[in-house]
Amino acid sequence: MSYLLKAKSWVSQEKAAGSLDEQHDKINEVRELLGSLTAEMPSFLSESTIRRFLRAKSWSTEQATKALKETIKWRRQCRPDTICWEDIHEREHEARRAYIADYLDKNGRTVFISKPAIKSKLSSKDQIKHLVYNLEILAMLSENEQDECVAWLTDFQGWVLTCTPFSMVRESMHIIQNHYPGLMAVAILSNPPKIFESFWKIVRHFLEPEMNQKVKFLYTNNPESHKTVADMFDLDNLETTFGGRNKVAFDMDKYNERMKRNDQMRGASKHANA
Repeated sequence: MSYLLKAKSWVSQEKAAGSLDEQHDKINEVRELLGSLTAEMPSFLSESTIRRFLRAKSWSTEQATKALKETIKWRRQCRPDTICWEDIHEREHEARRAYIADYLDKNGRTVFISKPAIKSKLSSKDQIKHLVYNLEILAMLSENEQDECVAWLTDFQGWVLTCTPFSMVRESMHIIQNHYPGLMAVAILSNPPKIFESFWKIVRHFLEPEMNQKVKFLYTNNPESHKTVADMFDLDNLETTFGGRNKVAFDMDKYNERMKRNDQMRGASKHANA
């Protein structure tokens, strides 16, 4: 999509959102439409969550309410709020495949990094569980944000078709778009191999048009891509695999402690999950 079309899309979103007072009125209207459900899940149905769903649905209170009701049904069954770091099997390995960085981009957005070329040791069900856990943390970190606040970087170095089953992609995209809308600001696909082109032609059909617009293909040996990355990130923080200068190895001990602190902030624990 051209810059002009993106600008028009942004302007239409701004018009739909209205003033802060109008946004607040829409949030209250959704609360009324949800009725007793707000008492069932008060922590989840916060002002921040309702705003995210409204933003994802172009500030339509009816569509946002419908989407929230579907997500409430899903949360009753999956209980994502009770998943904690200690529930993730093979977490020391899986964290290297997908983790929340300890720095922000230049726009103050949380950075989420995935490396699908690293073979998972988990079943499909447990891989989805790990994804949902990360999305819960990202949602918590976005609690006070007015706009999409996650920059998702995917490293495709060494990727082959067998690394990412279509069924897994389809389920992951469904969960992200339907149950955690309004989080992703940009999704950067770094150095995808030639074979990824055919894969992408299928995968893009799983994405909603607005999500498709957020996807950027970047190549570290391309000067234009390097400029894009430098505009978005402090290169001293960004990992070398994405064109940054950070060569520091992933510190599993620090990451363990950070995730445990996040669990405490969320109120998730082994006791709550029992």
